[in-house]
Amino acid sequence: MRILLIAAALFSLTACTSLSTSYDYDPEISFAQYKSYSWVEKKVDNTSYHLDGLMDQRVKLAVANELALRGFKQVPASEADVLVNYLTKVDKKIDVDTFSTDFGYNPFYGPRWGVAGTVHTQTVVREYEIGTLIVDLIDNKTAKLVWRGTVADTINDRDTPQEKIININLAISAMMKNYPPKVN
Repeated sequence: MRILLIAAALFSLTACTSLSTSYDYDPEISFAQYKSYSWVEKKVDNTSYHLDGLMDQRVKLAVANELALRGFKQVPASEADVLVNYLTKVDKKIDVDTFSTDFGYNPFYGPRWGVAGTVHTQTVVREYEIGTLIVDLIDNKTAKLVWRGTVADTINDRDTPQEKIININLAISAMMKNYPPKVN
């Protein structure tokens, strides 16, 4: 249940910060051979309530749109060249900032007392979460992972549904710009 809540919160990526993306792939693979895909079947427990249904739909639609731009067609799993899966994870981070200012105003110091002042120090501790979305492409014949893309950003769970859709589309687009990999 916690993973479902995390997945729901993950995709509320803030548009204000820059997305951190990366990718990895099998250099022995010719990616031109892949033209069709299907989603990995998720094992669903029908007795539990799934909170991430809307986010799941949004991620799948964004990935489907990016794959369509690259000439992919969605087909049944038995006919697909690649199987697509996505994973999520959330990491808690702590940011500690200390600010110091010197020579604050003190009316008791003056020219006859010499130059003097006070030092003011303030420390601010902020806890935040970094959400990571991972998209995997798996060769359907060999069951080998052939491409993995990741995107990470600070989670903002106060976004409206429209903002969530925009942020997911931006995140998936930024990640998928590295597919197919450029072979040198």
